[in-house]
Amino acid sequence: MSRFRFVALAFAVGAAACGSSPTTPTTPTTPVTVTDTFTGPLTQNGAFSFNFTTAQSGQVTATLTTLSPDSTLVVGLALGTWSGNACQIVLSKDSATQASFIVGQASQASTFCVRIYDVGNVKDPITWEIQVNHP
Repeated sequence: MSRFRFVALAFAVGAAACGSSPTTPTTPTTPVTVTDTFTGPLTQNGAFSFNFTTAQSGQVTATLTTLSPDSTLVVGLALGTWSGNACQIVLSKDSATQASFIVGQASQASTFCVRIYDVGNVKDPITWEIQVNHP
């Protein structure tokens, strides 16, 4: 048993003599999530696009939080990339109702867009709100 203690002690002293110093473990940082809120009216055959910028890569979620006065009305909701002039749709949901959402992945910091549009069901103007959560 004393031979084992000697080997353990020799190993500890040898490791200390090598000049290695302990390092503080790094804690990964949680990316900050930003919420952008967009609102407006939607009329028959209407559509609106809004752009937003991500600070880094990460998950992007667009949620149709309000659709009034009829929360069951079906509209279109989309996420895309902003070209500087238009929203180039990447993901779309043509059957969105209140509480519907779309989840995408930003591969880098960039400018993206969210779009709401009539899919043929809007007869009278409606009010909507979309929240976009992104890094």
